[in-house]
Amino acid sequence: MRFITLMILVPLLFLRICLGGEVVVYTSEDKVFSEPVLQQFEKKTGIKVRAIYDTEETKSTGLVNRLIAEKDNPRADVFWSGDPVRPALLEFKGLVSPYFSSAAADIPKMYKDKDGHWTGFSARARVILYNTNLVNFDERPQSIFDLTKPVWRGQVAIANPLFGTTSIHMAALFITLGDEKARKFLQELKANGVKIVSSNGEVKRLVARGEVKVGITDTDDANVAIKEGCPVKVIFPDQSEMGTLIMPNVVCLIKNSPNQENGKKLIDYLLSAEVEKSLAWAACAQMPLRYDVRTPADVLTIDAVKGMNVNYRDVAKKLEEISEFLKQWAGY
Repeated sequence: MRFITLMILVPLLFLRICLGGEVVVYTSEDKVFSEPVLQQFEKKTGIKVRAIYDTEETKSTGLVNRLIAEKDNPRADVFWSGDPVRPALLEFKGLVSPYFSSAAADIPKMYKDKDGHWTGFSARARVILYNTNLVNFDERPQSIFDLTKPVWRGQVAIANPLFGTTSIHMAALFITLGDEKARKFLQELKANGVKIVSSNGEVKRLVARGEVKVGITDTDDANVAIKEGCPVKVIFPDQSEMGTLIMPNVVCLIKNSPNQENGKKLIDYLLSAEVEKSLAWAACAQMPLRYDVRTPADVLTIDAVKGMNVNYRDVAKKLEEISEFLKQWAGY
């Protein structure tokens, strides 16, 4: 019976691959959120998706290093980055093929590379997450700079600044504040006993458990904690001044990849309003870049949050400049 089943299934699988082919995507977006999107693409197109996911601790950085190592023999067709900076780093190294997707026509220009190297969709923001059992409403920090005050000594958590969105946040601060002020802020934060932990997810867990009162993390991690019923709330910091960092997902086509046409089809799908709506209603509660995508009542639209005025390509360059300082600051 098992032999007969295999005789039926193997030809069907072969037929599916021949008809639709496959596409290989490397993604730093959390598997729990990205996998359903990729599965839906498979159902719609018949194209088999082979996905390689990054780890929580080395978000984006691990996959970027892998793509660089595979430069002469690329295995990935598409890089779906959970942040807007790593694709710019790949662009600088000549690893990306320009592609202007018609699906992105209604995405604001500021979230698209003018030369077509990368395109953004569904964004997250950097937020302050606080434990409502430990922090009164009137005591909430309204700025990341408040976290250097004595009242928060030893009660603040932040993810390792060498990886993921925390590293991008640091680079954006250096651009916005200037090197001197940014260094001063980080030194004061460290002197105030900030806890440097493995990931944004760990920041969320520490705040939710009350092991620290506040943490700097991303909206997706914060929203997961809220949906789990944890005693936490979110503050979008510095809304009356510089704003907070907005980080869209970004997708790009890898140069000389083995399945270029299928890679383009996957990019078209990821940039669709359907995917933005899906990510808005998922537990990650990401903010659509389109203004006309319907979202849950508790998911802000992108125009409701004041974002830092930074160019993502500049942030990518600055990140390389300050990498040694961040290593020293983090104790590596």
